Amino acid sequence: MRHTSLMLFIGLATAGISVSPASATVRIISDPGGAVIDYLERFESARVSGEPIIFDGACLSACTLAIGLLPRRQVCATPKAVLGFHAAWRPTPNGGQVTSPLVTQVMYELYPANVRKWIARHGGLSRRLILLKGRELAAMVPACDAGLAIRTHPTMRRIRS
Repeated sequence: MRHTSLMLFIGLATAGISVSPASATVRIISDPGGAVIDYLERFESARVSGEPIIFDGACLSACTLAIGLLPRRQVCATPKAVLGFHAAWRPTPNGGQVTSPLVTQVMYELYPANVRKWIARHGGLSRRLILLKGRELAAMVPACDAGLAIRTHPTMRRIRS
């Protein structure tokens, strides 16, 4: 089911999009998330190009999909990294928000098994934001080594809101 969901979302996200190799590492220092489809496109492009993603601060909501969409060797976390998870939602006609069970389930299935277990232990994906950081994050996402940080210094793109 996880593979099927991933292929469906990536197929929808990349329809009509050409991907060219990237030359920079992305250092995420303050990303509040946003539309799931935008992040699927962004991380599919990074996956294809091999562009590394460094978590170096807050990566919330749809931003966290990087850990499920990219190979482990392509993502790393610094000690300052914090990943924030919650259920997917969509706007209502009157300006409110309603949880989207289908998108929430697809997101959940995209995360690695160890992250899904952590989410389940913390109450699952709901309207409440749960934060993965410190030792728990270090046990699930590879730590950034000095070699990666040195290689990326001159060409980093910083992501902040």
